[in-house]
Amino acid sequence: MKLLLVEDDAPLAAEIAKALRAENFALDHAANGEDAQHLGETETYDAVVLDLGLPRRDGLTVLQAWRAAGRTVPVLVLTARDGWSDKVAGFKAGADDFLVKPFRVEELVIRLRALVRRATAHGASRVTCGPLSYESGLGIFERDGLPLKLTGLEWRVLSCLILHKDGVMPRSQLIERVYDGDADVDSNSVEVIITRLRRKIAPARIEGVRGHGYRLLPGDPA
Repeated sequence: MKLLLVEDDAPLAAEIAKALRAENFALDHAANGEDAQHLGETETYDAVVLDLGLPRRDGLTVLQAWRAAGRTVPVLVLTARDGWSDKVAGFKAGADDFLVKPFRVEELVIRLRALVRRATAHGASRVTCGPLSYESGLGIFERDGLPLKLTGLEWRVLSCLILHKDGVMPRSQLIERVYDGDADVDSNSVEVIITRLRRKIAPARIEGVRGHGYRLLPGDPA
C-alpha cells in the first residue's frame, strides 16, 4: 500500500516515514501544502497522512481542494489542536480520521490500515481468499492458519491484491502502490515479485489478465 505523508516538521516526518516503511508501506512525502495538493491530485495513494499547519497552503485548504476535485482517497489528519471545533471543520472538509499530536506511531499504523480496509469495502479486519487470510489491523498474512513469510515488496503486492480480490488490479496501479515515488523501478520487477508470491501462496493463485493486470483467486482452476 502506498501513502502520502504531508508533514513540514522534518524530524517528525523522518520518524513517521521510517516507522511506516518498517511496516512495509511505500511512501511519498510533501513538506508544504502546494506540493501536497499537487501530489494528491496527480498520483494514486491508498491513504494520506495530512498535517494541518503547513507552509504555503494549510491542510484544510488542501483537503477541500482534493474533495472538490473528486479525490476520494482516505485522509487521516494530524493536528496539535484537540478542540472539537477543529475536528468538525476537518470532517466537513472531508477528513476520514483524526490523530492528535503527540501520538504513538503504532496507533497511526493501525488507523491507516483500517482506513484502507474500509475504503476497499472490507468491513471486517480479517480478509480471506481461499487458504490465505490477511489480518489488516496487524498487517499479518497466514496460509492455512500459519504465518506467511514475505519480503516487504511481496507484502505490498499481496496486500493490494487481497484487498482488491473481487476485481483486477492494473499493473500500473500495482507499481504506483508498491514503490516510493523516487524509486528506480525495473520494468520486470512486478513480474518477479508475482512469480515469487505464486510459489508461496499456492494453492491460492495470482492470475494474469492480459492487457489489464492481475487478480487473486482462492485456488487452482477446476
